[in-house]
Amino acid sequence: MFRLFNVCMPLVLIVVLFVAVSCVSEPTPSSRDQYPVQEGDDFSDRVIKTDEEWQRILTPEQYRVTRMKGTEPPFTGEFNDFYEEGTYACVCCGNALFSSEAKFDSGTGWPSFWAPVSDQSITTARDTSFLMVRTEVMCRRCDAHLGHVFKDGPEPTGLRYCINSVALDFIETGKE
Repeated sequence: MFRLFNVCMPLVLIVVLFVAVSCVSEPTPSSRDQYPVQEGDDFSDRVIKTDEEWQRILTPEQYRVTRMKGTEPPFTGEFNDFYEEGTYACVCCGNALFSSEAKFDSGTGWPSFWAPVSDQSITTARDTSFLMVRTEVMCRRCDAHLGHVFKDGPEPTGLRYCINSVALDFIETGKE
């Protein structure tokens, strides 16, 4: 009996822990209507659409990643090994997000940048999904999920904005 208890109890604890974490993990897109207002927020150009409107505008993969907080598989995105000069914009609303000047090869399989074009172009939030604590990166204009930021990037910021290609459009320099 004691032996059965020693074998089963750790499994029961793991299941209980998993269920508890799942219940308090990342909010669903429909429940995350409000993020903290950050200094400099100008809501006059905000883009707000219903889920049905986003589904009509975006491809299924763009919708899954940007509106449902998905992730594209590593090394599959259009902009992972792409190094043209220009600006990366939000696929949902066209907001300028990152410059090619801040892009670097992190070896992770996703486009990586050491800084956004402006602190006003993105916003961040704590992400506790998948039993991890990360910092989610979103478009400040439309709240699209872009990816995550980590503190293991190059100088001058030491940050690595790891962004899904499918969340981005590219505007070549001179064609803005």
